[in-house]
Amino acid sequence: MHFSEGQIVVHPHHGPCTVAGLTTRSVRGVETRYIDLAVHSREMNICVPLANAEEVGLRQVLDASGLEKLLGVLRAPTGHEETGWSRRFKDNVDQLRTGDLLLTAKVVRDLTRRQAEKGVSWGEKDLLKHARQPVVTELALALHLTEEEAEGALEEAILHGVTPRPRAVAAAS
Repeated sequence: MHFSEGQIVVHPHHGPCTVAGLTTRSVRGVETRYIDLAVHSREMNICVPLANAEEVGLRQVLDASGLEKLLGVLRAPTGHEETGWSRRFKDNVDQLRTGDLLLTAKVVRDLTRRQAEKGVSWGEKDLLKHARQPVVTELALALHLTEEEAEGALEEAILHGVTPRPRAVAAAS
């Protein structure tokens, strides 16, 4: 993957970031190239060694194919879930730790439906709140929506199977 200043990329644990630049640092006499990233969700900058970008999981914002996979997960039937909340909570935390957007979307889908139908524990409410953010942000970036519009689109996709439409983007003149 090629990185350029101003490009938006997604870090598996920090979410969307803007490439602030590429730098070279010398550590113990070894020159290493780094990607400097400004994290969108907080006032934080991180540096990732360029050679490890793929291993870390840096990726571009979802394209049309990736977006369709994400929406497919959100609209899919609820998966198997443990009946005991503590076991269900542990399973969901384990899936979120992977940093995989599709697994995160699955957790969000199942907890959102459970919350609407039966209710969830306080711990699961908090987990859902934090798990929703990367999915909402990805939808907002991929569909050119505001965060609020993406929240609504997420709810509609999960609870009603509605496929959100991207906002038309004005062509640069």
